[in-house]
Amino acid sequence: MGAKIPESVLVVVHTDDLQVLLLERADHPGYWQSVTGSRATLDEPLAQTCRREVLEETGLDANEFELCDWRRENRYEIYPHWRHRYADGVTHNLEHVFGLRLPVPREVTLAPREHLRFEWLPWESAAGRCFSWSNAQAIRELPQRIAQCRR
Repeated sequence: MGAKIPESVLVVVHTDDLQVLLLERADHPGYWQSVTGSRATLDEPLAQTCRREVLEETGLDANEFELCDWRRENRYEIYPHWRHRYADGVTHNLEHVFGLRLPVPREVTLAPREHLRFEWLPWESAAGRCFSWSNAQAIRELPQRIAQCRR
C-alpha cells in the first residue's frame, strides 16, 4: 500500500514569450511533462506544494517568480502502473493547475531520480509533446491564462 495523497498540482513553468519548460520522466523515457507533484500532507497549501515541487524538480525558487493559481481542477484516473503509490482502492487524482512565469528561460537542475532531460519549447510544441491530456490542455490555455494572471 502506498502513501501518496491523491491530490496534486500541475505547474506550467513558462516565460513571458510563452516558452514552456518540459521535463522527461526518468521512470518512463519519452514521457514529457510540466512540473507535477502530490501534496505532502492534507493541510499543505496548494501554493506551497507548487513551490516545493518546482524546487525539487528544477532547482528554481518559485518565490522569485509569479505563481498564479489558474483555478482549474482536473479529476482523472491514475494510470494502473502508478496506483501502487497510493492507498489501496485509490483510482483517481484531483489535480490543481498553476502557472509560474519567468521573464526568460533558465537552466534548471533536475532531480535525477525523477527526470532525464529538460527543454524549453514554444507553447504549441510543448502541448504536442505532453503525454498527459490535462497537461497538454493546460499548455494550450497558456495564452489566455497569462493575460488573466497579469491583471
